[in-house]
Amino acid sequence: MTKTEFIDQVVESAGVEISKKDAAGVLDTIFSVIGKTIKDEKRFSYPGFGTFTVKERSARKGRNPRTGDAIDIKASKTVGFKAAPGLKQSLAAPARRRR
Repeated sequence: MTKTEFIDQVVESAGVEISKKDAAGVLDTIFSVIGKTIKDEKRFSYPGFGTFTVKERSARKGRNPRTGDAIDIKASKTVGFKAAPGLKQSLAAPARRRR
């Protein structure tokens, strides 16, 4: 789903009259707050959806895929996501009936 498609879904599902511009502004603000919270507090949790956390990656050896040469990959930080149980269950495929 693209950002435009996401905004369209929010406008359709809002239940009140809202412009695409206003919906885009709200979504941009929400994601800005989530990003700032993850950066400052190293964690953001939304009940029923999941938890974003900062994860540390240690330095390691790697290979340049083009040349095959060994390279050093520096330590870095990334964001991990753990889905809430309800979200995980909603993703599960429905059980098939036996005949």
